[in-house]
Amino acid sequence: MYKITKKEKLAEGIFWMDIEARRIAKACQPGQFIIVRDKDGAERIPLTICDYDRQQGTISIVLQVMGDATRAIARLERGEIFTDVAGPLGRPSDFILEPFQELREKNIIFVAGGVGMAPVYPQVKWLHEQGIAVEVIAGFRNKDLVIMESQMASVCKTLHITTDDGSYGQQGLVTDVLRDLVEAGNTYERCVTIGPMIMMKFVCLLTKELNIPTIVSMNPIMVDGTGMCGACRVTVGGTVQFACVDGPEFDGHLIDFDEALKRMTLYKKG
Repeated sequence: MYKITKKEKLAEGIFWMDIEARRIAKACQPGQFIIVRDKDGAERIPLTICDYDRQQGTISIVLQVMGDATRAIARLERGEIFTDVAGPLGRPSDFILEPFQELREKNIIFVAGGVGMAPVYPQVKWLHEQGIAVEVIAGFRNKDLVIMESQMASVCKTLHITTDDGSYGQQGLVTDVLRDLVEAGNTYERCVTIGPMIMMKFVCLLTKELNIPTIVSMNPIMVDGTGMCGACRVTVGGTVQFACVDGPEFDGHLIDFDEALKRMTLYKKG
């Protein structure tokens, strides 16, 4: 049994939850995810671990209501339990294994879209804890959907907020900000982008043009979380891989985004 120790509404239909899961909290790393079920027989939902407290034995998730299964989870309150929480799953972010001295010499920029702030946050926080300051661009549709601003600002060097309608931060797309930063003379040795598939595609098109190596997280296409269902097949450099077991992070310049976007439409109701 996995008790919910905290629940907070971040925006309409988006919730933060802390869950007691000592073994997972002890072992997890940035970039990994869990599978949850709120009750026996319920749908299995993959969710990124967006924070963890090894001492308290808790992990944190950000849940966006998208359908019946996530709506049922969103109805759970503090003190209630998940029947199953499995993890940590997936491969940790590659930079965790890199020598710290090499990381400290790199300028890294993160680009998050919407709830992509949740999986970006633990990576930026981990780098901050190693004394590595990075920039973050975060894009949202409007002011009401901006989440985790203060948390992210506390662990990054600079946070650039954009909204599609200009109701908060800079009006425009995350790619506009990235291009502006580069044209202003900033250089980056790596970009990490997580968010809606279409956003990641256009970030990668831009970073390829700008010659910035780019990592993407393909967690938006995960379903089963164990490689059994095949829904998260993705072609990377001409080779078929599975986001949930081979990723979720891949070289964004090698992803066949058009194929992945087309596959996502297969699961939409007619």
